[in-house]
Amino acid sequence: MNETALRSLTPGVIGVLVRRGADFAAAEDAVQDALVEAVRAWPADPPRDPKGWLVTVAWRKFLDAARSDAARRRREDLVDTEPVPGPIPEKDETLQLYFLCANPALTPSSAVALTLRAVGGLTTRQIAEAYLVPEATMAQRISRAKRTVAGVRLDQPGDVATVLRVLYLVFNEGYSGDVDLAAEAIRLTRQLAAVIDHPEVSGLLALMLLHHARRAARTAPDGALVPLAEQDRTRWDTTAIAEGVVILQAALAQDRLGEFQAQAAIAALHADAPRAEETDWVQILEWYDELLTLTASPIVRLNRAVALGEADGPNAGLAALAALDHNLPRYTAVAAYLHERAGNLTEAATLYADAARQAPNLAERDHLFRQAARLNSRAR
Repeated sequence: MNETALRSLTPGVIGVLVRRGADFAAAEDAVQDALVEAVRAWPADPPRDPKGWLVTVAWRKFLDAARSDAARRRREDLVDTEPVPGPIPEKDETLQLYFLCANPALTPSSAVALTLRAVGGLTTRQIAEAYLVPEATMAQRISRAKRTVAGVRLDQPGDVATVLRVLYLVFNEGYSGDVDLAAEAIRLTRQLAAVIDHPEVSGLLALMLLHHARRAARTAPDGALVPLAEQDRTRWDTTAIAEGVVILQAALAQDRLGEFQAQAAIAALHADAPRAEETDWVQILEWYDELLTLTASPIVRLNRAVALGEADGPNAGLAALAALDHNLPRYTAVAAYLHERAGNLTEAATLYADAARQAPNLAERDHLFRQAARLNSRAR
């Protein structure tokens, strides 16, 4: 049986496992494992009933995984009940764990999950809740990540840039579940900064602190998103801002500018403005130009178009925007904002509605629909 015919059996086999009580994600993983076994075994000994063979092997794989998952959860529960450990030994292997978890062989999502489990100390259940996926799915993702890095020696030099990208991804996961991933990322980055002297590590820590300082003002009491320009700046955490600025200044003084330092400088300029109207957009635009010399990211170009629109007027921002890929995330929302600033209210309202339909989350979608409704009511 060729591979195409073999894979054509997959939906039916998954359906059988689901009817027997397996959740879909676990059934899918078990069937994939059974397919690998079929590719290995069938050339020498093809079964008379291929589907029946797959169902039997996949169900066995599912039961093995379920038993393993149950045993893992029992181990985690035992860890949770252990007494607080004594003094930390002199040898701290935190840095080696960072480098192991951020191995380039892993996908970004797997690297983040493994970092949270191995370094952050979160349980698989907590990580799954943060990612909004079933616990069994997250357990298998972490297990695969562990198998991938199993042969990596802990004493090998690591890639700081990869570690920082993983930590930034952890930070950007947000605040879902019962674990605050943004606060967790800050905690982990502090640990990293304590054991390695690198300006980009400091730059990332400063960036996180400056962004996190605005957290309390980002949403209204009803959960509605509050844009930066409309936030109550008295609710910003001035202690975190001051700490972020001090860390950033020390990093910049090393004269080894990197991407995270440049982003932190932009965040510091926003934090420095007592009112939105006093934001130094000219300096922010200059920092975006610096950032573009460090990274060719299209998202940086998109954000630069906004800064250009504020510094030199909305038409300049729209001209810069026209040169970018229209499929970029939040491109339509930026276009709507710049058209509104330019006085094109009808077009801006249409774009806000289009952007709402493309929004990656409910809060952003509702905010953009409100913006469209606001402009439409003004046009009546």
